[in-house]
Amino acid sequence: MMRLYRYLRPYWKQVALVSALVLVQAIANLYLPDLNANIINDGVAKGDTAFIMREGGIMLAVTLVLGVVSIISVYWGSRTAMAFGRDLRHAVFHKVQSFSLAELNTFGAPSLITRTTNDVQQVQMLTVMGLNVMIMAPFMAIGGVIMAVRQDAPLSLLIVVVIPVLAVFLGVVMRNAMPLFRSMQGRIDRVNQVMREKLAGIRVIRAFVRSDYEERRFDVANVELSETMLGVGRLFAMVMPAVMAIFNLTLVATMWFGGLRIDSGAMPIGNLTAFLTYISQILMSVMMASLMFIMVPRAQASADRINAVLDTEPKIADPAEPVTPAETRGVVEFRDVEFRYPGAQDAVLCSISFTAEPGQTTAVVGSTGSGKSTLINLIPRFYDVTGGTLLVDGVDVRDMTQAELWSRVGFIPQKAFLFSGTVASNLRYGREDATDAELWHALDVAQGKAFVSAMEEQLEAPITQGGTNVSGGQRQRLAIARALVKRPEVYVFDDSFSALDFKTDAALRNALAHDTAEATVIIVAQRVSTIMHADRIVVLDEGTISGIGTHDELMATCETYREIVRSQLTEEEVA
Repeated sequence: MMRLYRYLRPYWKQVALVSALVLVQAIANLYLPDLNANIINDGVAKGDTAFIMREGGIMLAVTLVLGVVSIISVYWGSRTAMAFGRDLRHAVFHKVQSFSLAELNTFGAPSLITRTTNDVQQVQMLTVMGLNVMIMAPFMAIGGVIMAVRQDAPLSLLIVVVIPVLAVFLGVVMRNAMPLFRSMQGRIDRVNQVMREKLAGIRVIRAFVRSDYEERRFDVANVELSETMLGVGRLFAMVMPAVMAIFNLTLVATMWFGGLRIDSGAMPIGNLTAFLTYISQILMSVMMASLMFIMVPRAQASADRINAVLDTEPKIADPAEPVTPAETRGVVEFRDVEFRYPGAQDAVLCSISFTAEPGQTTAVVGSTGSGKSTLINLIPRFYDVTGGTLLVDGVDVRDMTQAELWSRVGFIPQKAFLFSGTVASNLRYGREDATDAELWHALDVAQGKAFVSAMEEQLEAPITQGGTNVSGGQRQRLAIARALVKRPEVYVFDDSFSALDFKTDAALRNALAHDTAEATVIIVAQRVSTIMHADRIVVLDEGTISGIGTHDELMATCETYREIVRSQLTEEEVA
């Protein structure tokens, strides 16, 4: 956990200030019982009213200073802890942003959400308490021991007995708590995962009448989390009663042995009063530390999970000496490319070689599971090739920065995703300085101008998270328009026309042909009608290329392509 506190270094001045203020509080708290003992021994016992008033005034002044200092220290401690939590969340988010799909699949979206929110919150809460309590506790405990010995050394032997007993007890509790807290954070992940799947798949669940099954899944995850939390609760239910029992027994023993010393004349009564206060301060410090120890195991488990994210180095990273292509044309070349997913025995793609040229439309077609989406996911480096070379404008994509590569590629995924905001903010996602005229032109090409114009606020019409307030076809057209606004050299369409009717599909492809005449266009499609007029068609079969050519050439030479065409078109349409 200490590794995370490097994010506190920018705030060392605030930490030093809070530490100094806490030290002032500790000194004031230790000074007050001594003043009280003086008033009892030298004022009350001798009937000296002037002495009592003078010492009492000093006590009031110290109490006032103590109150002001406490407010300031809590304020700055809280501000510092909140800033620390903010920076830590930013670090986790920034790290996740650099992850490739392999790392994202390893952790999973629910776990990453929990680590960025709940786990950071646990460490942040520990920091809040630490700056105000953990610093105070040792000052008060050590100072209390010194002042107690100063009041009466023989009676202070009680402290030698009490502190080790408390330390052993708290150590046993912490040792048993750590596995429980690790398990609890993992089960919070599971609850988030089931809940996220429930919300994302609500239509499928209702369509297949699986609400009862999903309720049972959630109940299992919820009960497991509840049982773990109850186990933690049972463990820590013993802490406060045990500490309070030790606390009260110590006070009773102090009064018993202190009374015997007063009776023998070895100790003034004012010293016993002060000694009782110091014993209380020592034990209260231990109790505050015990509260911290309750939080430490959970925060440690959370810190381990956060460090797991921060320590993960993405497999896809920018090269040490990046290369920038000499020209910007958009030529995409696959040279004997092979790819296999992490941990897989068999390659998904083997010996893939072809070139997509500017001014041409290159289509990729094949049966389900033939590797089409995997193939085009290699272009923007969502995954890296495991064999061969993939070049853009003559440079291996692994030799250029990801930002440079992404700036040349406009990617329209198979599942269109829109961000919460407006139509305009989504279209400007690829190029923030795009004018309204450019947005309307992109919408016109993407066949989305009509439905956006029909919206009351048009370009400023609100879009909910994921674009759930528009239809699937409208989402796809907005996603296509977003890529067109970017004006990249390479357009990659991953089955981006599947939600469009044939008329809209044909109109969109016709408009695209004119608008992307000088760019490289790569299209993956299930419908043959979408790609049969492409300049070049690449046919995939079980991860290998079974044919490359135009529609007419493939109909004459490629059996796989003929099967795909005949499964979708009639003989008249084929002819």
